[in-house]
Amino acid sequence: MKFIKYHGLGNDYIVINPSELGRELRVEEIRKICNRNFGVGSDGVLFGPVEVDPKDAEFGVRIFNPDGSEAEKSGNGLRIFSRYLWDSGLSKKSILRIWTKGGIVNVAISKEGRWIEIDMGKVSFDSELIPVVGPHREVINETINIGGHLYTYCAATIGNPHCVIVGENVNEELARKIGPIIETHSNFPNRTNVQFLEVIDRKHIHIEIWERGAGYTLASGSSSCAAAAVAHRLGLCDSDVIVKMPGGDLQIHINTDFTIRMAGPVTRVCQGTVDNEIFIEK
Repeated sequence: MKFIKYHGLGNDYIVINPSELGRELRVEEIRKICNRNFGVGSDGVLFGPVEVDPKDAEFGVRIFNPDGSEAEKSGNGLRIFSRYLWDSGLSKKSILRIWTKGGIVNVAISKEGRWIEIDMGKVSFDSELIPVVGPHREVINETINIGGHLYTYCAATIGNPHCVIVGENVNEELARKIGPIIETHSNFPNRTNVQFLEVIDRKHIHIEIWERGAGYTLASGSSSCAAAAVAHRLGLCDSDVIVKMPGGDLQIHINTDFTIRMAGPVTRVCQGTVDNEIFIEK
């Protein structure tokens, strides 16, 4: 099973081409490949290109979390997949449209594939679209009880669900402790990604991330978009903001209709072949 591995600010993905594999990936294979002790190790698998209607997009990709579940969208995953298309020679266009389960995105590629900008789509705070249980509403500054402590949160979707908690001195320990509880909270019927957001100033925010199906993550494109949109919606930051994460920074631009443009680097790590031996039960 051939693969190429990339990372976007430490958020790493393995790309597997369906035409080279000749079949669908199995859930147990995804879990083993992503395992950092028993497999190659990654925050997910990008399975593509997959067939799409050429009237809609040039390429399509399916995005899998390390637990084998399928994600609707991933900002860093899309940037990585765009770099893969460039590196592999499948496309040398500087502008592309790529299909995901969470919607079609426009991609701009520069610096020989090392810098990718993506129109991520529109952020919505609509409870039915995210989804969040309860009456139809915008989910802004609501409270959630975790272990007797009330946290104020906003929820959003940019093709996948997010719960953003605004606070001070956010850190990895908080994300690891509270993130998994919120991910599976009954408020979120499809589970949710979780961001712990600290506003530095009008042009900079800091987030720590617990990613649905992946766990603690050094960086996330869709999380950056959701967190920046929430901060802007609350009047805490400008429309152009740098999102600082443990893995590095992403540039986010928020339009007046809350459509988002994201830009950042992609790094190629390695390529190789996954040996079938890792899939044999011991």
